[in-house]
Amino acid sequence: HHHPRRVYFFSRIMDKVVITAPDDFHLHVRDGDMLKAVLPHSAKYIQRAIIMPNLVPPVSTLAMAKAYRERIVAALPASSRFEPLMTLYLTGTTTPADIREAAASGIVKAVKWYPAGATTNSDAGVKETDMALVYPTLETMAEVGMPLLCHGETTNPEADIFDREALWVEKVLKPLVDALPKLKIVMEHITTAEGVDFVAQARDGVAGTITCQHLLLSRNALFNYSGKGGLRPHHYCLPILKRETHRQRLLEAATSGSPKFFAGTDSAPHAQDKKECACGCAGCFTAHAALELYAEAFDSVGRLDKLEGFTSHFGADFYGLPRNSARVQLVRQPWTVPASYPVPGSSQGVVPLKAGEEVAWTVGPAE
Repeated sequence: HHHPRRVYFFSRIMDKVVITAPDDFHLHVRDGDMLKAVLPHSAKYIQRAIIMPNLVPPVSTLAMAKAYRERIVAALPASSRFEPLMTLYLTGTTTPADIREAAASGIVKAVKWYPAGATTNSDAGVKETDMALVYPTLETMAEVGMPLLCHGETTNPEADIFDREALWVEKVLKPLVDALPKLKIVMEHITTAEGVDFVAQARDGVAGTITCQHLLLSRNALFNYSGKGGLRPHHYCLPILKRETHRQRLLEAATSGSPKFFAGTDSAPHAQDKKECACGCAGCFTAHAALELYAEAFDSVGRLDKLEGFTSHFGADFYGLPRNSARVQLVRQPWTVPASYPVPGSSQGVVPLKAGEEVAWTVGPAE
């Protein structure tokens, strides 16, 4: 099944790309049986991942982070070199002493701020109107070089869901960036032109992650896909998919070569019956093909030459981690995504993004 060969920069034919092994700077691996089911997908080619702390109860102390890390390591395939990088969940009771202890541990690489009520399991978070209460904690983070990772959406119930990110940038992020000039801040899963614009021109120490679904899909995909009508719960995530003009701006930013933007998949698995129901959970599962999906997005604008920086260099540099020494290769060789992936001990599987569809690239170890 022959693919038309496409001509790219320097007239090179890009049917194979070899890059530094990637990292994922925003990943949900859950716990228990779900952890065992989804972790091997990420561990296949992703070397390190920033692990989200929104379990129930949230991972808010160093002891909890250590215990969670042990459960993750225990669930890894035997030969895996995958390294989980842990985060703490910011609460109203996170103290400067907690931050110093976490930083000294070497295990915790960042603190995640979920504005209370913004997304899955975010009830323990700090309200956006209460951030001043944790300034001493944030100042300590700035001092020890611990980044604050933000879910950037206002929780004002009056705000239109499609405007929540832009409002948050204006009302919350800008004042925060100015008030704490030494704090490293990541705006996670950017989905709007406003998010892109702010991060692009922000001071040093401000960066943004972008998911593969936000590079590949616009909000049309929530309702209608290749001519089939209906509601598409497996495309429902937070922040919600935005209109096509925003998708194009995200793609421009991701492929620009700017070190301020890097890969964070926000792969967020839920059991099939928790997605396909009257009140479906938010989250797209993309760990089965994360690098392949990013490659597809970059390839769509002829910028495969910019993929490695985005997936493998800029995030590591921002976090002060050495770049990976291992290499992987992407080959233009299509495969069909399964309808679902099983979860051991459960009758419910996880439905991946592009279930039953073709993915254009195959990843393997570099030859």
